[in-house]
Amino acid sequence: MSSTPTSTPTALPVAPGFAADAGAAAPALRPPSIRRRLARAMLVGSLVCGLAVAVAVWLAAIEEVDELLDDTLRASAEVMGTLLPAHGDLSIVAPPSNSDERFAWQLVDEAQHVVMRSSRAPVEPFVKSALAGFADSAHWRVFGVALGDRGRMVYVAQTRAERAEAQFEVAISSVLAALAVGILAYFWLSALVRHEWAPVQRLSDRLAAHEPLATGATLGAAERAELEAVHRSIDQLGQRLAQRVAHERAFSAQAAHALRTPLAGIDAQLAVLLRESPPELRPRLQRAREAASRLQRVVVALLALFRSDGEPVRDSVDLAELLEQCTVDHLQIDVQATQVLRADPDLLAAALANLLDNAQRHGAARVSVSTPAPHTVRLHDDGPGVGAEQRHALQAALDAQAYDAVPGLGLTLADLVARAHGGRLSLPATAQSPGFTVELSLGAG
Repeated sequence: MSSTPTSTPTALPVAPGFAADAGAAAPALRPPSIRRRLARAMLVGSLVCGLAVAVAVWLAAIEEVDELLDDTLRASAEVMGTLLPAHGDLSIVAPPSNSDERFAWQLVDEAQHVVMRSSRAPVEPFVKSALAGFADSAHWRVFGVALGDRGRMVYVAQTRAERAEAQFEVAISSVLAALAVGILAYFWLSALVRHEWAPVQRLSDRLAAHEPLATGATLGAAERAELEAVHRSIDQLGQRLAQRVAHERAFSAQAAHALRTPLAGIDAQLAVLLRESPPELRPRLQRAREAASRLQRVVVALLALFRSDGEPVRDSVDLAELLEQCTVDHLQIDVQATQVLRADPDLLAAALANLLDNAQRHGAARVSVSTPAPHTVRLHDDGPGVGAEQRHALQAALDAQAYDAVPGLGLTLADLVARAHGGRLSLPATAQSPGFTVELSLGAG
């Protein structure tokens, strides 16, 4: 608890302007997203494959449509050749119907004069000389059929523009179909990736709630074969971490036990020296005994905090009786307990003793202890307190468990005790000035 000294480590308070400048100078770079990279790769791959297929289909469609139109042109010319007589008067022959105007035709005599034609056909022959089979002119694709042996020819033709339009329509339909298939494949693959990525997200959620120090803690069976190695590595890491924490707790407990006996002996010897020493030495001996008492309280707190299991053993706590064990010289304690507390008495006593000791060392003469809400203990002292900026910095350090930025042991130990109970330590603003307030939340249990 405690009013901490007004001179704080320079790392704690940071001017807002400086923080903004630092953030602008070195923005945090987010790592690339696997899901987004896969989505982009699938989109590009689908479009590239779709375009490749579309080009291949386009080329094949152009060739096939060209062949189909040539076959149609040949068939039309052959039909015309059978309808028109090879010899005799052509005036008695009714011209074939050409109402659909898909093709143009000409009947050319042996002198290369057009004697009959469709409305779309030019007045000049499609080709300069009698030619059976396919021929090309500037604007026409022509197929000619000879009528008998007198040199007369029937020509059926189609404009190159119409042939190009037919090829384009077929090809563009094929291209659009190929692109549609590519886009559908992209969405299908994206949905498949989201589905297969879900176990990774669920693993992340399980890790957020995973407590590796709990007895028998394990992530359980993996949902995918590729995640089995990750599960094993995390479980092994948790086991190593639990072993290391257990060793540290055992060492801390042994060290505290080893220190407790000599400290009790030092306190006893100092008490004897105070009675037997001359008056001029007693103030110095008294300060030495107070320092030894503070050290003894720290050792007791460590013993309580680093028990073998580290778990709080909750019991009903009478706050007034508990504070009688935490008396601090030259500090008046006023208790106003209105709520029943269920907490670990040893841990709570250690936290309160260190908070009271902090208050006394930082200039407080009086501390008010109350229970403003269930499972909550509030301590307010009349010391010099701290500024709002420093209090916010201390609160941020406690919330982040950055205990190296918290001066002294009192606040750190109290926060550890609160967290062991499932709560936290908070430093609310106080209406009384000067003064410093600490709230120790112990969780609902």
